[in-house]
Amino acid sequence: MFSIIRLAALAAVVSAGPSWAAYETQAKSAIVIDLGTDTVLLEKDADVPLPPASMSKLMTLNMLFEALRDGRVTMDTEFGISPKASAMGGSKMFLRAGDRVAVRDLIPGIIVQSGNDACVVVAEGLAGSEDAFARLMNQRAADLGMTGSTFANSSGWPDPAHRMSLRDLAFLAERMVEEFPEYYGYYAQEEFTWEDITQRNRNPLLGLGIGADGLKTGHTQEAGYGLTGSAQQGNRRIVFVVTGLDTVAERAQETEQLVNWAFRQFVEKPLMDKDTVVAEAPVWMGDETRVNLVAGEDVTLLMPALAQGELTSRVIYRGPIEAPIAAGDPVAELVVERPGLPNATIPLVSDRDVARGGFLPRVRSAVYILAGKLGEQIQTLW
Repeated sequence: MFSIIRLAALAAVVSAGPSWAAYETQAKSAIVIDLGTDTVLLEKDADVPLPPASMSKLMTLNMLFEALRDGRVTMDTEFGISPKASAMGGSKMFLRAGDRVAVRDLIPGIIVQSGNDACVVVAEGLAGSEDAFARLMNQRAADLGMTGSTFANSSGWPDPAHRMSLRDLAFLAERMVEEFPEYYGYYAQEEFTWEDITQRNRNPLLGLGIGADGLKTGHTQEAGYGLTGSAQQGNRRIVFVVTGLDTVAERAQETEQLVNWAFRQFVEKPLMDKDTVVAEAPVWMGDETRVNLVAGEDVTLLMPALAQGELTSRVIYRGPIEAPIAAGDPVAELVVERPGLPNATIPLVSDRDVARGGFLPRVRSAVYILAGKLGEQIQTLW
């Protein structure tokens, strides 16, 4: 089944060339996602499990924020500092064995100071031991669908069994923004003082005026320099992850350029309003023979800023659609092909209720069956 209509509203006709071509990142691996439209703007080996270094502290923070949300701990809860935690090397909060530290101080100790010692304190405080906490991290990652991650510790300390994909790190970044807004402000904190030792946030993008407000840097010899970041300009927010850069300076330059590219080379454009009729589809076993397929909400697409020409779209559904159908039921998908970007898939809903029919609709249904017209239907739109 094929029909043709024109969707020209999104054509961005200009004289410039294809500047929306994929950004040529120097990072070993990278991913950039526009959150509002759930559009992947760039990906490079994003599903390969790699050593995440301190960027995996986002999972430790996720576990802590979930415990806060569930009421298992409060910001005033104090955890004891074990000799193991105090003896951790690398970046530290400089916690002393035998002391106690409150959750409200551990959060900036992990985010701002990247404290490996603070991560062990959280792990032991929530699970009794770091090994037990790592097992919980792995279980929670599986529950959340993070298929590219395995955890051996709470801090990102080098371990051959400690790996994350950049897609999983981007997922955690999005989760921090959307699930824990009450704690997200910590990621933009530029410095934190503990025991008269002030350390600055290692995120090189904070304070540059480009909307960056998180999340976590990482570095080990094996991983190179990386950053899981987020930035907001106007109504748009992106999350991004890069890793495998050679120096601190290269990380700073590469991530700033990446943020500028993501905001300047893509724009949001309205596609259709709620209840716009996109197509119609036949109905069987109902007291009506057709329904309109409409947008269930206002639809905006992200497009390359200087794209030329018209979009190609198609409606896909399994039809004829079987009654009963309720108005607002999702019954089809509109797939829009965009130059230089992944296809956008938009749910379409029925515009009306259709009750199950009597004898005559059943006769029509038998005709459909005999004609072999049941199954996936595609309507191509231009």
